[in-house]
Amino acid sequence: MNSIKNHPLCQLTWTQFLETVREPEVLFWGMLFPVLISIGLGLAFTQTSESVHQVMTVGANHPELDTLLRQYGQPTVYRGQDAILWKVTDATLGNTSFHFVRSDWPTAIIALKRGEADMIVDRSPEGLRYHFDPHNSQAQLVYLKLSALMQSPATAGDTGQTAVEPLTLKGVRYIDFLIPGLITFGMMGSIMWGISYAIIERRSQKLLRRMVATPMKKSHFLMAMMFVRIWMNIVEALIIFFFAWLIFDIRIQGNVGALLALFLSGNVAFTGLAILVSSRTSRTEVGTGWINAVQMPMTLLSGIFFSYHHFPEWSLGVIRLLPLTAVTDGVRSVFNEGAGWMEILTPTVALSTFGLVCFITGMRRFKWY
Repeated sequence: MNSIKNHPLCQLTWTQFLETVREPEVLFWGMLFPVLISIGLGLAFTQTSESVHQVMTVGANHPELDTLLRQYGQPTVYRGQDAILWKVTDATLGNTSFHFVRSDWPTAIIALKRGEADMIVDRSPEGLRYHFDPHNSQAQLVYLKLSALMQSPATAGDTGQTAVEPLTLKGVRYIDFLIPGLITFGMMGSIMWGISYAIIERRSQKLLRRMVATPMKKSHFLMAMMFVRIWMNIVEALIIFFFAWLIFDIRIQGNVGALLALFLSGNVAFTGLAILVSSRTSRTEVGTGWINAVQMPMTLLSGIFFSYHHFPEWSLGVIRLLPLTAVTDGVRSVFNEGAGWMEILTPTVALSTFGLVCFITGMRRFKWY
């Protein structure tokens, strides 16, 4: 027994274990933080079995739909708009709530582009028409639920003929929603790992200690890293956009100059955040935890792969304050909604201010070793 205990492999394993458990930061980021993330997401997604959908109704004459809504719906306010709520109870599959919002075509199209609404319903002489992106599985599900509900004998007789008219307008497709999100997501990842992790790794390897003896300003060192990352992010964004344009015919409908200004402000915001995160720690395990703590919530909440409007209403105000949400919403508005300088002025100023504050704070806290 003693020979096994004194074996070099056992001794080395025990030594590594003690080194790990004596670092509370490593235990927190490696074991407790994933639990907190899972609890937070679980509360966000499983707090209710009800699925909520927004449907835009266009036009003034919807006699069949209006009859059903008068019978089964009730007036409400949804996301600051007057709406009619039609709630369907299902003990097995969960409840479904449809919020019908009366609108015009331009407003309804923008709601679809932003992911706020799932479909548009209008009326033709033949009956109701459903407009949605045919490649959007969420919209297809809403269509199947709603069309089946409206044609059910249990609701109110004949509702007329219905027709599906797929929307293939630029900016309405899911790929139009996804590409701007991938560009901003790549920007954040490139900066957080390219700057934060690089600084922490150099500090852990004692490389930053050698720079103290050189006639170099701390601000010059950090700004040089920022400039390199900005140029790399511009190249990466152009590559993504080129292939998206070539394969999917993605177009920039708004002002290119405004898009560039917003893109640069996003780089400034994430650079400041990256420098603040990496300003003190010298352990790569702790630094990786901090980077993931910044990246993971924003990746999940900021609407990169799906609209953040699917999160509970109480959380939307906080989600919109996240830097990734601001830059992603702004880039999407330029790509898909034709936004110009006035529309992106507020997020550009807010992101730049946030980045400068983080940069100055991180620079003052920065240590070489």
